[in-house]
Amino acid sequence: MATIAQQGHNSGYVQQTVNNWNGGSSPEEKDKKCLRNLLLTDPRLDKEAIEDAKGGLLEQSYCWIFGNTEFKQWQRDKNSWLLWIKGDPGKGKTMLLCGIIDKLKKETDQEPEEWNKKMREETSAAGPPLLSFFFCQASNPKTNNATAVLRGLIYLLVKEQPSLLRHVRESYDDTGKQLFEGDNAWFAVRRIFTKIRDDTTLKRTYFIIDALDECETGLKQLLKLLAESSLVSSRIKWIVSSRNWLQIEQELEAVEQKVTLSLELNTESVAAALNAYIGHKVLILSQRKKCDKETETRVQDYLSTNASGTFLWVALVCQALESPEVQTWHIQETLEMFPPGLDSLYARIMKRIRESRDADLCRKILAVAATVCRPISLDEITSLVKISVNISNDPESLKKIVKLCGSFLTVREKTVYFVHESAKDYLLGKASGTDSNETSQDAFNWVFPLGEGDVHRIIFSQSLEAMSMPTVLRRDMYDLKTPGFPIDKVQTPFPDPLAKVRYSCAYWVDHLCNWQSSDDGKHPDIFQDGGIVDDFLRQHYLHWLEALSLCKSMPQGILSMAKFENMLQVYASALVFSPAQSITRGLFTHEKRKWITSGPIVEDSWNACRQTLEGHGGSVRSVAFSPDSKWLASGSGDNTIKIWEVATGSCTQTLEGHGDWVWSVAFSPDSKWLASGSAGDNTIKIWEVATGLCTQTLEGYSGWVTSVAFSPDSKWLALGSEDNIIKIWEAATGSCTQTLEGHRDSVWSVAFSPDSKWLASGLADNIIKIWEVATGSCTQTLEGHGDLVRSVAFSPDSKWLASGSGDNTIKIWEVATGSYTQTLEGHGGSVWSVAFSPDSKWLTSGSGDNTIKIWEVATGSCTQTLEGHRGSVWSVAFSPDSKWLASGSGDNTIKIWEVAMGLYTQTLEGHGGWVWSVAFSPDSKWLASGSGDNTIKIWEVATGSYTQTLEGHRDWVWSVAFSPDSKWLAAGSGDNTIKIWEVATGSCTQTLEGHGGSVWSVAFSPDSKWLASGSAGDNTIKIWEVATGSCTQTLEGHGGSVWSVAFSPDSKWLASGSAGDNTIKIWEVATGSCTQTLEGHGGSVRSVAFSPDSKWLASGSDDANSPHYQSYRIGYGIGFDNRWITRGSENWLWLPLEYRPSCLAVTASTVAIGCSSGRVLTITFTKDS
Repeated sequence: MATIAQQGHNSGYVQQTVNNWNGGSSPEEKDKKCLRNLLLTDPRLDKEAIEDAKGGLLEQSYCWIFGNTEFKQWQRDKNSWLLWIKGDPGKGKTMLLCGIIDKLKKETDQEPEEWNKKMREETSAAGPPLLSFFFCQASNPKTNNATAVLRGLIYLLVKEQPSLLRHVRESYDDTGKQLFEGDNAWFAVRRIFTKIRDDTTLKRTYFIIDALDECETGLKQLLKLLAESSLVSSRIKWIVSSRNWLQIEQELEAVEQKVTLSLELNTESVAAALNAYIGHKVLILSQRKKCDKETETRVQDYLSTNASGTFLWVALVCQALESPEVQTWHIQETLEMFPPGLDSLYARIMKRIRESRDADLCRKILAVAATVCRPISLDEITSLVKISVNISNDPESLKKIVKLCGSFLTVREKTVYFVHESAKDYLLGKASGTDSNETSQDAFNWVFPLGEGDVHRIIFSQSLEAMSMPTVLRRDMYDLKTPGFPIDKVQTPFPDPLAKVRYSCAYWVDHLCNWQSSDDGKHPDIFQDGGIVDDFLRQHYLHWLEALSLCKSMPQGILSMAKFENMLQVYASALVFSPAQSITRGLFTHEKRKWITSGPIVEDSWNACRQTLEGHGGSVRSVAFSPDSKWLASGSGDNTIKIWEVATGSCTQTLEGHGDWVWSVAFSPDSKWLASGSAGDNTIKIWEVATGLCTQTLEGYSGWVTSVAFSPDSKWLALGSEDNIIKIWEAATGSCTQTLEGHRDSVWSVAFSPDSKWLASGLADNIIKIWEVATGSCTQTLEGHGDLVRSVAFSPDSKWLASGSGDNTIKIWEVATGSYTQTLEGHGGSVWSVAFSPDSKWLTSGSGDNTIKIWEVATGSCTQTLEGHRGSVWSVAFSPDSKWLASGSGDNTIKIWEVAMGLYTQTLEGHGGWVWSVAFSPDSKWLASGSGDNTIKIWEVATGSYTQTLEGHRDWVWSVAFSPDSKWLAAGSGDNTIKIWEVATGSCTQTLEGHGGSVWSVAFSPDSKWLASGSAGDNTIKIWEVATGSCTQTLEGHGGSVWSVAFSPDSKWLASGSAGDNTIKIWEVATGSCTQTLEGHGGSVRSVAFSPDSKWLASGSDDANSPHYQSYRIGYGIGFDNRWITRGSENWLWLPLEYRPSCLAVTASTVAIGCSSGRVLTITFTKDS
């Protein structure tokens, strides 16, 4: 986009299209992006890796299952929906399921006619079924939790039946990839899964999950979902496998329609399969070692006699015999050293390790491998375990070191894994066999001589040491050059400077916390000034954040920083926009971008706003904290409710179902339910918080539902409505028990007293009523407000009632007497919401003046005014722990404020309303801004300070323009006039009247003789003689508001752009005749500008999403999403939310931005940047 014109109205900013923009991604690209973000791990590749690690899949070791009675019953009986295959560790369950998957895959790949012919007598299914599977692995965070299981199953299912992707997109399009992240991801993914499961177009489907016992998080929830599926869908069948765990057995016990296949009860079949496997392994051993027949026979007999039905035991013994150190003539002697039984074998391997020359190194590696949060690469292990440089730089030597750890560890694709979960359990002292507990505990004591906490300490300290190396964490590690380079387009360089510290970047804080918790806080000095954590953060805080971003581990970083209670900032933007006295700016001034010569004036210190939550597509009308302070719900004009995680600010659920604005939301006191009331569809919905499912829809209103409130005992739900009544519903049944009548006007707000005895209602007829809940009788009518009462709230001790009104005041009433004791004044707009702090000491209010105020209840004094919203503050709420204050606004955002930030929040000097227009003087020394506070300010570009405030307009100032000689300033206003001011003195020399509507655009001719003005009310352009102030011409012809006017450099022509008719007209100045009408834009034309030689005209429009054009950008400008200052087509400097523009001006390398908050800022870049 060519950034040429300098003004914008409620479009947010101006961007110029040069005839060819191609916006938005295609539906196919959006589908692919959704699938990429859904994909955590591909189960198909996991299956290949498992088979490869175990030496390949041998058909003779699993084919017995297809003749098994229980398996055939599951496959043929339509009522047998679940097959549970259970057995002890190492019994071959995983490879058995791999074989079943291969067999079923062959069937699902058959043509529909062939399938129908085959299955006609066995099932009622039409066409081959779908197949989706997942392998749980406890050592891998991508495969060891219920959320990952469902993501994998959904991914494969959608790949086979693409039409099902719409169920994923319904939720994904609102929240993006964070839908699948965070503590509430399970509920979001389960919701998608249930929608797919219940879809009548879903084909018959097989779901297979291996190793349920390795699902470390959410196992109970997953098993519950399995059980539910049998009750609602006859098209789905499951196969699951696990160890003989009592927990799993108890969860599945209640399910009648299941088949259980115990490997311990199928000893003959398992023995035959194991013998086939032994024969296969012995053949491979014989070929590699060139054994004679006698040796082959002895090995096979020993393995068959001692394996005890355990495939893993056979694999580990054969792996040991294949070692280069074991010569052919030593095989029999070595073989007899391996005792029968898996745990006994582990004990033997441990004994050999402890007796080796490298015992200490092996101990350290085993300790780290058993403690880390995910499997680590060979590169990463060198940063966590002290290994000599010669070894750490040689991959082959590293593999040999890992092999020294006996048969506990293995290396696959340069990553270190435990050979089996039972091996890790043995080292951690958790051996499965009762007889093995002593040897397992002995192994734990050797591997962790000072306890697990000390290994956490080692990993933490080694991580900090590795990350602090001069060549590792530094600015622009990947040499990307461009600050706005998209993370999804970053290519990892070779060699990767982060290869050795990827794990450390993501998890060092976790190990620090685990160490501290296990060590009873014996080392608080590390957090003190000058301690190792303090030193690291002072030197590498921003570098660490960059590394997290490059490693795509930023969510982990956010959680880590939450533990330090610090704010996230990023290089250039952090240093440009962070407060002048902040630690971030002080520590990292040397990192400041050299291509920024001057930045905006900023606050001295951080304000109280801790998070700004974006995502709603409409005004946020209501916010409410859950009673445990973990969650925040928001209701919006986009007809949805969102649930946010307070700690991270991520949106975990988007609840859809209302047909119009959601006006009010409220959690039940037990946090299980969320109620929402809608304006427009006149209904109340009750949602189950855990699942996001709507359980009840309450109807019966003829007007908007404006307010909802649960009683503190969770029994009742009160609803206020525009139809002048209040209804009280029984929350459990959804039945209406009382209708409270007697209001003369709409009910704007309802609130229960903390003891559930009383209900207060705020009314549009300026009064408050207090009702006795038990009887439904009105006990008091409180009068005193001069406008409608928009919000009421009881204090937690039930002594006081606060009310906010359209008269811009808050009143505090004594409940016992009904008299008001205080009137709180200070807001410049209607008070939309009031809320008491849990300790009753403070009262907060949100207003139409875009601010939140905090008042001391005892004195009525305002202690804080919180600024930052760009629209009316519709709703405020304290968190139950009093730490946080949430606010919902007409700017479509929610902000979370830290209550204990002090009694004063600094406010930068600026306008008191939206800045609608900014313009540079031709000599670039001055900047003028026009605002919704009816004033113009003139700013000195070099310093960023304003020198004059020009007052006189009676309405918003929509447009400002300097004369070419910089002596005069013209301003167009909503009062239908243009004023001309002398810049040197600030005096108004002329007021030009004649337009019949707001003047939205003004422009001087290059010779300074003429002034053109475009109007939004009368759709005309007027040309005025500057010297006399007389109107010489009125140009008519546009069919809508005139948004922009511009003279050609030779002063012969005037161009005008219109909103409404979407056209540009070119007028001859001398005659006033329209010579051309240019059509083609699909939206309002907001800006026009001539080229210096008068040959070309550029036009800017809000038709940016038109599919018919491509685009290019020239010089500095603003990105399409309003988030970046751009240079050419590159993102150059990210803008925090409060600095995003409502209008823009550019001169050479200086960018001026006017903000809805009233701020005006200038940023100058070096000319050669």
